[in-house]
Amino acid sequence: MGDRNVLGGALESCGTDPVTGFYRDGCCTTGPEDQGSHTICAVVTSEFLEHQRRIGNDLSTPRPQYGFPGLMPGDRWCVTARNWLRAHRDGFAAHVVLASTHERALEIVPLAILQEHGVDVPASPAGLEE
Repeated sequence: MGDRNVLGGALESCGTDPVTGFYRDGCCTTGPEDQGSHTICAVVTSEFLEHQRRIGNDLSTPRPQYGFPGLMPGDRWCVTARNWLRAHRDGFAAHVVLASTHERALEIVPLAILQEHGVDVPASPAGLEE
């Protein structure tokens, strides 16, 4: 049996443009090396990105030396469960793709909170807040 999502189904891909995941496999898979638990598939907003920058987790600035292009609103990215929960508590939570969020996120964030921010991702990010 492969990795499971928070809904109990097979873990679906989070994003390939840019390629996300702790293992850069497009999925929010996790393992012992993933100390930060990059398990939540977030559809980031400008408010979430700004919040992350303020707490020392700059996801907007490109880091070519790590193959990281920098994120823009509407991008899908596997974020750490702790940073996502902090954003939630501070009122800046990103949208969550539940089918692409690893079940290990539930060790840190209750399912009900993830479901509050659950979103079916449209083909174009134009429908999401900027």
